[in-house]
Parts: sequence; structure tokens; C-alpha cells
Amino acid sequence: MSLGGVLSYMSELLDELRKAIIDGDAEKAKEVIRKLLEQGVDPFKIVDEGLVKAMNCVGELYEKGEYFIPELILAAEAFKESFKIVKDKFPRVSERRKGVVVIGTVRGDIHELGKTLVATMLELAGFEVIDLGVDVPPEKFVEAAEKYNADIVGLSALMTTTMIEQRNVIEEFKKRGIRSKYKIIVGGAPVTEEWAKQIGADGYAPNAYQAVKLVERLIEEMRSGKTEAEHTK
Repeated sequence: MSLGGVLSYMSELLDELRKAIIDGDAEKAKEVIRKLLEQGVDPFKIVDEGLVKAMNCVGELYEKGEYFIPELILAAEAFKESFKIVKDKFPRVSERRKGVVVIGTVRGDIHELGKTLVATMLELAGFEVIDLGVDVPPEKFVEAAEKYNADIVGLSALMTTTMIEQRNVIEEFKKRGIRSKYKIIVGGAPVTEEWAKQIGADGYAPNAYQAVKLVERLIEEMRSGKTEAEHTK
């Protein structure tokens, strides 16, 4: 098969994967993922261009009133079952811990797929991840950051109505006088870089892959800053 033919075939498979997730057909989705992996497709690409795009589409269908709770549940199950296969194929880094990340979906929001995907990718990249789950109040983020001596705190919001809670979490850190101890990042479907800057977050990532890159960069900046401070003593 020519290069063009291979690329066309992979594109068709990604289309099939997205359709299977949207239809809630877990068995079909897993079958397509196995074919993609056999073709040597990067697991990150399968997640970003297949699974994540499909779930974004499911969310849009739900908002339009074309999908209801049963369809959402089927799609979510298909996503979870499919991700299990891809997860095992991610390249693992050194087992040495690179840093501690506390992550959760903010108060009033019970969406977990995006947050869970980011948490999993961070673990695969070598970070210790404390996943607080969903509907997490500001004080719980603060308490976990202190308890686990976190480097990064990640706040997920999947609804426009809960984005304000990201600001509330940051304000809680300020109120307790410990804002400067942590790097706080935000993400979620309605979240933008402008919003992140507006609420005083340290960073924003549009997807799980970029979230890992962002955390790695922030950790590096934190550690290089500490080293410089030590040298100037």
C-alpha cells in the first residue's frame, strides 16, 4: 500500500472510531483501536483525534437535545473501555517521580472524563497524581495541596456555569496566604487562555497532551527558580 493509501486507511479508521464512540459501541471501538495500533498509529493521536473528539461531539449532541442520559452513558462506557487498551501502549518514562499534581473537577460539576484523561496521562508521564474526583469544593483543593505537598493544582470545569469555581479555588488559596506556593492550571471545554489569565491561573491547556507539556514546563520553571535562589544566597 502506498503512503497515501496508508494515510487514507488510518483516517478512515479514526472516523470509524469516532462513530463507534458516538454510537456507544464499545466492542466496535476496541476493534478499531486494535487495528490502529497494528498500523503503528501513535497512542496520543488515537486519544486526541479519536476518543476525545468523539466525546466532544457527544457533548455537543447532548447540549442540542439530540442525545439524552442513556446515550451519554453508553458513549462514556465505550470511551472508558477503549481508553483501557490505548493506556497500556503509552510509552512510560522513568519511575522516578517528577512532581505531585492535585487534580479535580470543581464544585457543582460532575463531569469526569476529561479530568480523568489528564490525570492518567500525567501518571504515565511520571507524575504522582492525587485525583480528588468531581464536585470538589475550593477548600478541598487547598487541603489536598497542603497535605500532599503538591507542585501543581489542576482545576477542570466542563460547564460555563461552573467556570467561576476555578476563580473561587484560586481566591481560596489567596485567602489562606499560600497562593505563591503552587502553580494552578485550568482546563475544560468552555475554558480559554483568556479566562485563565483573567482569574490569575498559571496556565491553561486545551487538551490532555498539552496539559502534560504545561505541567512539565511549570515544574521545570519552579525547580530552576529554586536553584537560582539557592545560588544567590
